[in-house]
Amino acid sequence: MSQSYSINGEVLTPEKMEESSPLLPSSSYSNSSSERDHGDEVWALSRSLSRNDAVGPKIQARATRRTLGLFAGVFCPVALSMFSTFLFLRSGFVVGQAGILEAVLQLVLAYFILVMTVLSISAISTNGALEGGGAYYMISRALGPEFGGSIGFLFFVANVLAVGLYVTGFVEAMIENFGPGGTMVDQPFLKGDHDFWYKYLYCTIVLFVCLGICIVGGAMFAKTSLLIFLIVVICLLSVIVSVFAKNSTTPIEYAQQAKHTHERKNVSQFCYEVNASGFVQDSANYTGLRAATFHDNAYSHYEKDYTSKDMMTFASVFAILFSSVTGILNGANMSGELKDPSKAIPKGTLYAVMFTFATYFIEIILVGGSCDRCLLLNNYIFLQEINLWKPFVLIGIFAATLSAALGNLIGASRILQALANDHLFWFVLNPASITTKSGNPYVAVLISWFLVQLVLLVGSLNAIAPATSVFFLMSYASVNLACLALELASAPNFRPTFKYFTWYTCVFGLIGCILMCFLISPIYTSAAIIVMLVLAIILHFRSLPTQWGSISQALIFHQVRKYLLMLDSRKAHVKYWRPQILLMVANPRQCSELIHFINDIKKGGLYVIGHVKLGSLDSYPKDPVLEENSKWMGLIDYLKVKAFVEVTMANSVSEGLQHLLRLSGMGGMKPNTVCFGFLDDAKPKDMLSVESAGRKRRFFTRLESGKKESIDNLFMNVRGEGDPRNLASLEYVKLISDSLKMQKNVCLCRHFDQLSKQSIVHSKKQLFIDVWPVNLFRPDTANFFDNTCLFMLQLACILTMVPGWKSKTSLRVFLCLNAQTDNTLQKQQKLDCFLQQLRIKASVKIVTWDHLVQHLPVMSGNSNGKLNLMEKFHPVPEEFISAINQMIISYSSTTAVSFLYLPIPPAESRDNETYLNSLKMLSENLPPTVFVHGLHPVTSTTL
Repeated sequence: MSQSYSINGEVLTPEKMEESSPLLPSSSYSNSSSERDHGDEVWALSRSLSRNDAVGPKIQARATRRTLGLFAGVFCPVALSMFSTFLFLRSGFVVGQAGILEAVLQLVLAYFILVMTVLSISAISTNGALEGGGAYYMISRALGPEFGGSIGFLFFVANVLAVGLYVTGFVEAMIENFGPGGTMVDQPFLKGDHDFWYKYLYCTIVLFVCLGICIVGGAMFAKTSLLIFLIVVICLLSVIVSVFAKNSTTPIEYAQQAKHTHERKNVSQFCYEVNASGFVQDSANYTGLRAATFHDNAYSHYEKDYTSKDMMTFASVFAILFSSVTGILNGANMSGELKDPSKAIPKGTLYAVMFTFATYFIEIILVGGSCDRCLLLNNYIFLQEINLWKPFVLIGIFAATLSAALGNLIGASRILQALANDHLFWFVLNPASITTKSGNPYVAVLISWFLVQLVLLVGSLNAIAPATSVFFLMSYASVNLACLALELASAPNFRPTFKYFTWYTCVFGLIGCILMCFLISPIYTSAAIIVMLVLAIILHFRSLPTQWGSISQALIFHQVRKYLLMLDSRKAHVKYWRPQILLMVANPRQCSELIHFINDIKKGGLYVIGHVKLGSLDSYPKDPVLEENSKWMGLIDYLKVKAFVEVTMANSVSEGLQHLLRLSGMGGMKPNTVCFGFLDDAKPKDMLSVESAGRKRRFFTRLESGKKESIDNLFMNVRGEGDPRNLASLEYVKLISDSLKMQKNVCLCRHFDQLSKQSIVHSKKQLFIDVWPVNLFRPDTANFFDNTCLFMLQLACILTMVPGWKSKTSLRVFLCLNAQTDNTLQKQQKLDCFLQQLRIKASVKIVTWDHLVQHLPVMSGNSNGKLNLMEKFHPVPEEFISAINQMIISYSSTTAVSFLYLPIPPAESRDNETYLNSLKMLSENLPPTVFVHGLHPVTSTTL
């Protein structure tokens, strides 16, 4: 954790305080594990401002590195990357295939997506101080590590594909000019484009030159983008001037590869007419600006592409156009070098988008109005032939494609370095973080270079373009998604200075990107989405200990608050009842199995683990509950239960329980059931250590060994035999009484140190969940069913629905009868029918207890009176309790859990000791046992 403190007028910062841009040659990207603590940063800033502190040396160094302004730092890189292959190599192809009208439509559609995305980039980049890291940094820090890492990977792949695209375009131009039939030489010194391996060799050589530049002089290249941009603009102006200057009809031959493709009959016969002399037409006219030419080229005429031999469609032509204008993030990638990135990125990117759109629109009109369609379809470098000086276009092609390839190779390596420094993918990417002394990540450059070599095997620019467009569109969609999520979360700290965006511009950009992805290539799009989701899931289970913040938490808060307001407890109905449980825990060491058990029976309901810290706030300098909360949250993470934690401080446990019962939960989600461990004289067992020892290291989580050690140090050891309890017997019974007074169902859980769910899951014999729906202290009420009996059945039924319990246990209900006075068959049939109406699958077990109850004194009360007395405790002889206990034990050899009836505590406090001792005797030597008392209806027989 980095901190800065203002002392004696100087800001002191640790050595690792700065975060530099991973997307620039001269930058070094900081490890995510040493992120700043934002609270300390704001504290230091406020002190510094209040005392007029001097700027520290690290901040001065950072300001010194930021030397680029809006034009050189954003406008030029963005415009240069957006020119790339379309400007001189594919403008004629797009117009020839799609026609002028559809070409303009595709241009407008592409730029609509780009503008919407630029608005999102501008909003994110102006929401606070943007350090280094560019687009990946913005996306990952806005969406969190899961989606940040997966989208960063897609962005890396997009840049790798783009390098292959631009290198292929560069080589195609070389072959067209210096190969067989080349326009610049009489004697070719390069092999023809139809020879695949020679073309691959040329691409490899060009890519190797790019590799050398990136390793040796990458920083110099980043500073020469202004000069390269000016060269491209001059070459572009020469094209425009030439169209107006050369206004006569001029025949221009088809490209050599187009002729070769026609000879192999890989294209249609359109444009290859045979005249009367048998001569095959192999040229078309440049007409100059003519209305007839404009009319002929107005509409689409899709043909096979002579480089890829594939039939073109609207989607494939759009893919080629869009792949050439994917450089809008290059300005954001320069964030670490910009003097004022929050101002330069929005303005520079928007200016570049407007400039390139105007340029392309003018070029489409001029090309469509001056060149025959056959020329556009069969010669991709026709602009050289119509130029006043051919080398202008050649220089422009080389400058645009080579600079774009270099920029994307540098960008890909810096994204890979950033992913490695963030340690998102374990040790896999660690080599990519290795840099030179100047901060150049040469290993990341080598990895990127190797992957581009594989991309070059595709061979054709037009074949690489669809995948490139899809991956860039997915990256742009993620930017729009990040901005949309920030806007919808309504976080008060999201207040960008750029105001020209709303949530619907983000939605338009997001939908546009996704639709065009599927239009271009459903296969590539599906693969990209699957890869992104798989990586997001892996990173989610990775449990990354980052300080980035996650937009998912803000969105969850926003939605949960909205739906909690809609959840009205007054509209609750018994048909949709579910347990919402508060489990009181004194020391989690001795009840980890109980915590897991309650997690099983909650059935998607609220689960709160409550703890009372004894003491008074006046005795502490600050609230100790804050520290306790973090410990208990760590326990929840460790045990992997779906529970909340509530810790309070009070002078007694009973007072703390009242706090928790009143304040736990929120809105319509409040506890309706309280669970306690059992108070007895048994020596507590450290079940948490037993669980820790049995844990195995998991691949997707952090190291369990370190986590175990921290858990062992968080909570005090279990109570020894001679150690006093913090809770007396009378207070324990008072907890039960207070809970019932506050209209909460009550469960007392005993012997859960004997429970092992793993043993149940791996058991080879069928086990039972036993329910004894009778107040065993009032045997005369055995013929009645009240809310407590229904609640016991409901909890037991829920347990049989839980994975693990469902396959290995079955429900068994015990019906206690007097064989001399009761009609056994009738009562069994009646209980079977009742269980069937409740949709509870259980077997009924008849138990006769004549020999036990005949020795009890006759208890007063008629039928209605006995129903009312059923829930009350009635003292009975210890011999009777012991006999009942032995009877239950005799049926419990294959019992996993037993549910017993819990009578309400006696009204007189002097009887509390008898009450608790009776419960102890009744449950002695039983399997894990739950005493249950219910107050409200929890199940229904109606629809």
